[in-house]
Amino acid sequence: MALNHLSLLRPLLCQPLLRHVRSPLTSRVSLRPLLAPDAFHHPAPAVCIRLYATKKAKAKAKGQSGKVNINSSLVEDIISLDEVKEDMTTVLDSLKDDFTRNLSIRTSPGALDHIVVTTQDGKFPLKQLGQISMKSPQLIMVNMSSFPEATAAATRALRESSMNLNPEVDGTIIKVPVPKVTREHRENLAKVAKQLGNKAKDSLRRVRANAVTQVKKAKEAHSEDTIRLVEKQIQQMADNIAADIDKQLAAKTKELLG
Repeated sequence: MALNHLSLLRPLLCQPLLRHVRSPLTSRVSLRPLLAPDAFHHPAPAVCIRLYATKKAKAKAKGQSGKVNINSSLVEDIISLDEVKEDMTTVLDSLKDDFTRNLSIRTSPGALDHIVVTTQDGKFPLKQLGQISMKSPQLIMVNMSSFPEATAAATRALRESSMNLNPEVDGTIIKVPVPKVTREHRENLAKVAKQLGNKAKDSLRRVRANAVTQVKKAKEAHSEDTIRLVEKQIQQMADNIAADIDKQLAAKTKELLG
């Protein structure tokens, strides 16, 4: 009788067992269409790799994405980008010239070449009016015999320069003692350099503002995207020149302070 009860329970006991045995096979068969034909023959381990961008790469990507490079010939009817670039470059060149002419601590005849003398007939470089020579390491001589009438004006120009000079007149000869370059004098020259740098940036801003104003006048004939790109190109050009101004100022300051 016990055997009869066991035979009745056998189907019930086998059903849960079959479900556990078949479930892996069933799930495997259901996945087969999603995999390659040989996926089950050569299974490859799954590896998760996460790549991180470095700060330098991010900065580079950000800079490149923000750059604009417009063909100037395509926007000539809006503005001449070449002329804008030339005007901005002129600002930088003027700064370099000011640094060379007005901020020199060299004790040589050429150190006075930049001095401009204002006369009744106009403005002239000192080297065109007088013969400049080095009498000694501590004394520069300016012979004004060719234009004696400009002696007083030349003396005044030397005294009013930023070189801390105290010229003395002896007939048509101007004696210019070379002052000892003190730390205070170097620091004063560095302050003048900073002022010239700020002045150059003001000029650069005016060039940029005038260019943007001209571009805005063409809004009616061109799309907003085109106008925006041209304005961005102009700003980018100004930023490049401003960076060059900072480099020139840093180099000159280092030279002056020693």
